[in-house]
Amino acid sequence: MQYSRTLQFSGYTWRVKRHTSPVGPGPNYFSDSDCNVWVDSRGRLHLKITRVGNRWECAEVICTRSLGYGTYRFYLESEVHDLDPKVVLGLFTWSDDPAYGHREIDIEFARFQGPTGPNAYYTLVPHLGYDPQRQHAFEWLAHIPRSVHLFRWEPSRILFQSIRGHRVPPPDPKYLYREWVYSGPNRPVPGGENPRMNLWLLNGEPPTNGREVEVVIARFEYLPL
Repeated sequence: MQYSRTLQFSGYTWRVKRHTSPVGPGPNYFSDSDCNVWVDSRGRLHLKITRVGNRWECAEVICTRSLGYGTYRFYLESEVHDLDPKVVLGLFTWSDDPAYGHREIDIEFARFQGPTGPNAYYTLVPHLGYDPQRQHAFEWLAHIPRSVHLFRWEPSRILFQSIRGHRVPPPDPKYLYREWVYSGPNRPVPGGENPRMNLWLLNGEPPTNGREVEVVIARFEYLPL
């Protein structure tokens, strides 16, 4: 993978992914242009899928630090209920080492099951064989311009939450929309994974509406266990 640019966001240094031939996820082209990835004057991160001629270019940032057990919070300032059916927003950890299913703990907004399927997923990538409990799918709400999505990674379990507004910690029960706990055998242990955020296209196919897509992330927080 090619990383020629870094940026500062929420107190961390992030590498900006660049690849001029299709790579995963997708596969897609990834651009490190400041048209695809930038931090604005308010300190918010923008990820954008752009069209350059006949080519669609996606966006991903990778934290330079490996953080391990703790709480990972992603504060969104975009509605993500009605992303184009070909668009995926990922908020996750990943290690290039394939051990423990690449240590992938994932919050995604996407229509993986088609336009009428759920639009949000909490996922653990199995490393111990088939695990029917490894994923929780649900319908995230419309008309929510600000939200927090988090996971708390512990040795014995992983807690996921999605919250309306930026009201944490702890979330008022009336704003906590979804919570799910995974305590099965596919819990990864820390080891070289990094928090990452990406905006990409399923199968590398253009958005069905032919429009560029932008998501704004107000901040990222990590609280060690």
